[in-house]
Amino acid sequence: MLKRRSLIASVMALGLMGTGANMALAQETTIPLISKGFQHQFWQAVRAGAEQAGQEFGVRIVFEGPDNESQVDRQIDMLAAALANNPPAIGFAALDSQAAIPLLRQAQDAGIHVVAFDSGVASDIPVTTATTDNVAAAALAADKMAELLGGSGKVAVVAHDQTSATGVDRRDGFLNRLSEAYPDIEVVTVQYGGGDHLQSTEITKAILTANPDLGGMFGTNEGSAVGIVNGVREAAREGLVVIGYDSGSAQQGAIRDGLMAGAITQNPVGIGYETVRAALAAMNGEELPEIIDTGFFWYDATNMDEDQIQAVLYD
Repeated sequence: MLKRRSLIASVMALGLMGTGANMALAQETTIPLISKGFQHQFWQAVRAGAEQAGQEFGVRIVFEGPDNESQVDRQIDMLAAALANNPPAIGFAALDSQAAIPLLRQAQDAGIHVVAFDSGVASDIPVTTATTDNVAAAALAADKMAELLGGSGKVAVVAHDQTSATGVDRRDGFLNRLSEAYPDIEVVTVQYGGGDHLQSTEITKAILTANPDLGGMFGTNEGSAVGIVNGVREAAREGLVVIGYDSGSAQQGAIRDGLMAGAITQNPVGIGYETVRAALAAMNGEELPEIIDTGFFWYDATNMDEDQIQAVLYD
């Protein structure tokens, strides 16, 4: 369940409400949102934000996604089915930044406004993208890793994929920051667990076996980070600096228990809300920025109970 605060508070916490033309539409208006999956609590929080916006603006939201974030073909099928209903606008979080472009081009040609959310596509088709600045967020994770390692050591990355914009940006944001600013930190491997915590657990245990002197690990999404924690626990490895991304209950618990040093939290409720708000704005002919930056925070045991952080955590 989301924190006991109004969902809109999560949006206001980052100043995302904005104003615009009257967006009251007929109650029969339906806006589909195709997410990357339902595998993680993150997507339930995005859905809650989208539905909050739908209630506020008087439109029906249909939120769908494949069972997990490896099912690119299933996501494309869902996108095709949603577009077949000729909605006035659609939200799309791409599992593969290239695979959906032909369908999205058809949508654009049909006058359907495409709003990307969380993970964009390698195209100028979307009227905007509501997302975290993942490069900057992952760079902050790298800074925290370096700080906790004392500026030197060996680290590994368990990423969720190398096909989505979020997977690439978080991986590269972390790696590039380490390369540029911390020459005494060596990245021994980057491996991909598909965002699945079980697969990421096995990957983590293999990395730990191969690198007994490893100092830290970074997981690029909820499933990756939880998998690292589980792998470290099962391997009984102590003293490893673990940094995650996202803020579901498992990660919050790991931080409270001292198994994870800290993590980057996005604003998933704000992502969902802003996706719907942007779709309605586009339908009303408003100009939108290329990116709607929904913000991020570092949280750890020292600040996770602060009101500003609690507003963007979810469980």
